[in-house]
Amino acid sequence: MLLTGGLKSLLPHVLRRIIRCNRHSISNTSGMAEGYKQANIVILHKSLADDFEKFCHANNGPLPLLYRSKPGDWKCPSLSSDSDIRTDCPQCRVYEHGAFTGSVKSLKEYSEQLKDMVTFYLGCSFSFEKAIQNAGIPVRNVEQECNVSMYKTAVPCYSISTFCCNLVVTMRPIPESKLEAAVLATSELKEAHGAPIHIGDPGLLGIQDLSKPDYGDPVHLHPGDIPVFWACGVTGVEAVINCRSPLAFTHSPGCMFITDLKNDSVTVGSSSEVPQVYCISQDPLHYSMVSAEATQKIKNLENLIGIDPGDRGIIHLHRPDELLKACLAISHARSVLITTGFPTHFSYEPPEENDGPPGALAIAAMLQALEKDVAIVTDQRAMDLNKKIIDDAVQLGILKRPVPLLSYQRENADSALRFLCENGNRRRPRFDHLIAIERAGMAADGNYYNARKVNIKNLVDPIDDLFLAAQTIPGVTTTGVGDGGNELGMGKVKEAVKKHIKNGDTIACDVEADFTIVAGVSNWGGYAIACALYILSTCEIHDRYLRKAVGFPQLLKKKTWLSALPSVTKEEKRQGHTRAKCMSSESRASCY
Repeated sequence: MLLTGGLKSLLPHVLRRIIRCNRHSISNTSGMAEGYKQANIVILHKSLADDFEKFCHANNGPLPLLYRSKPGDWKCPSLSSDSDIRTDCPQCRVYEHGAFTGSVKSLKEYSEQLKDMVTFYLGCSFSFEKAIQNAGIPVRNVEQECNVSMYKTAVPCYSISTFCCNLVVTMRPIPESKLEAAVLATSELKEAHGAPIHIGDPGLLGIQDLSKPDYGDPVHLHPGDIPVFWACGVTGVEAVINCRSPLAFTHSPGCMFITDLKNDSVTVGSSSEVPQVYCISQDPLHYSMVSAEATQKIKNLENLIGIDPGDRGIIHLHRPDELLKACLAISHARSVLITTGFPTHFSYEPPEENDGPPGALAIAAMLQALEKDVAIVTDQRAMDLNKKIIDDAVQLGILKRPVPLLSYQRENADSALRFLCENGNRRRPRFDHLIAIERAGMAADGNYYNARKVNIKNLVDPIDDLFLAAQTIPGVTTTGVGDGGNELGMGKVKEAVKKHIKNGDTIACDVEADFTIVAGVSNWGGYAIACALYILSTCEIHDRYLRKAVGFPQLLKKKTWLSALPSVTKEEKRQGHTRAKCMSSESRASCY
């Protein structure tokens, strides 16, 4: 990349003149005209222009529209004072019926055809490079004097007429300590693609090998760097290819049109606009994004459910931000498996307490509203009871439809893996996330105990196996919800259970979950998960990150999500319909 002789700091109109005269060989414009907006270019026949504009608006993350010309107009007065699109891109590509037929430095030979064509100027991530540098973040491709890396993904864009393609992204290595700064620096620069659409493992986007970009050059990561992906205007090139128009032109990826518009410094306003970054998985590495406002609401929920009505010392089990991280992971999941059931009343039939199932139903109802697949796994002996609970919940309108009810039995060493994955293949998991809420958890000696140290192993199927197997399956995360330390998933806080909970040395669950939600009553934890999922779904920053900045915001579904939230009225209807007798705090405490 030629940046010598001050090309890097020249004003846009001077750079355009140099490009127009073809005085220098410019392989890409990254790092040039610092602080000024650059643009991707798509030129199509006027008959396709309206549909392409709709396609841009439907996918405004990768295709932020800066300007649309009139047919045959080679200038863009709102972007530059003295430009000619035929000559002012360092290099353009020619496509005929979707096939790339060559690169040219000037489109003047196509002047006659261009009279019936419309030029679209689309925002470019090169525009935010100066903002990243100003935040103290290295731009590795500029350091390495090469083009940025661009990759085709497996993420489909929202289709309009003949325009359909998958999202293209740029990747920039960012030091882990600078991730949030990079997000803040770019989030409000929406005409330059805005905030990243993915942080972490490229495989989650369908990218197999970072060393082999589809466009641009490979950019090397330094130790401690995390791959960060932004939506890319080369998505427009893919749309042109798939639309197969008789003749079309685009910029050559990396060779942008440089405008006279400055990237004005943008200050983030309210907390609803301030993005925050959280790691939700190590294998594969995956970060999520949420607004500071939504984060604070979920923290408040976490504090509320942490009240200890039985004064059992659960405050010592609390781990901050576990509710937030668990719900971020659940939000990214497509299919969720829930388990519940604690047969603490071992001398009664049925022996289950009524803490757990209501919370599980609340989670399931919200997952259904969010259009995720959800199933419940429970003990074989409790299948009829749970089927009745689910049927009643559907009849009362708590659930939209019945939840598949499963049981698990250990038949051999591979049983758990085969239950969780198709044919036991770790690359094909049936579930992305497992949730245990008030589920008896296996202690270190292999037994299951209620709070009074009574061994109830004979009443409990080994569903813990599924959580242990999940630890070996990339991309599958787990959450445990409990209120005493003897519940499945509480192995993450077992040392605190042993130290601070009565009988903890014996009863502490030994099986860990990735996220541990501690509540005064486990049902509260289930209700909090449902509410937190609602908060995340109505968070614009998180919604954009989930849909990878393609398609339209999902906030129109807010009414459906709201109706799925747990409420006192729903709980009263459920209890009355099933004639369940709620235990008072005192009677519940006596069972422990």
